Amino acid sequence: MTLELAVRLAEIILGFAIFQQSLEFMRGLAAEKTLGLIRACLAILLMLGLQPLLVESALLVTALLFVTRYQGPYNGGSDTMTLLVLLCLWLSHLAPTRYWQEIALGYLALQLMLSYFQSGWVKVINAQWRSGTALQQVFALSAYPVSERVRLWAQRPQVLWVMSWGIIIFELIFPLALLNQTILIIALVIAALFHLANACLFGLNRFFWIWSAAYPVIIWFQARVAEVF
Repeated sequence: MTLELAVRLAEIILGFAIFQQSLEFMRGLAAEKTLGLIRACLAILLMLGLQPLLVESALLVTALLFVTRYQGPYNGGSDTMTLLVLLCLWLSHLAPTRYWQEIALGYLALQLMLSYFQSGWVKVINAQWRSGTALQQVFALSAYPVSERVRLWAQRPQVLWVMSWGIIIFELIFPLALLNQTILIIALVIAALFHLANACLFGLNRFFWIWSAAYPVIIWFQARVAEVF
């Protein structure tokens, strides 16, 4: 995958993710509605590939306005990842040479890789995750409006123990996927299915789209690293 194609695909998915996020503010206060509408329009322009540098500059400004308004990310990790992807793509357009373009996109790829590894590391040092108790509590006590059928999974501790260790091991070994592009694509499919499951079970739909926005960049990055080494 070429750098240009990776950026274009990332911008399309990012635009969709931001458009989806913007719709959440349409039922808020007047100021939130206005910012949400502006971001939704900018997201459409980004998906269409019209003046990406200017559009991403405007999106960064609106993102900072939201951060200021809510004294931090509105939706935690998904907003942080949105800002990271947006900033790196913006820097890739602003970069004076291809070398600095690759630095900006390489940083995004490494941050994506670390997001999975760090998540796995936090889990493996947590006794509740190692025992499966943490995942049991997620299903039993989730604050999200999940169905009773989903909550019944909390009554299957052995299954949840296997699931817990499956998640931990996958996240910890994710960096090894950079050794081979086929393995990387398989790992990204598994990661996407994990995010999709969270979206379907717990309504965490923001994570699926914004993490997917960085996938084209890490595929390009893996090929670039393979060229060098």
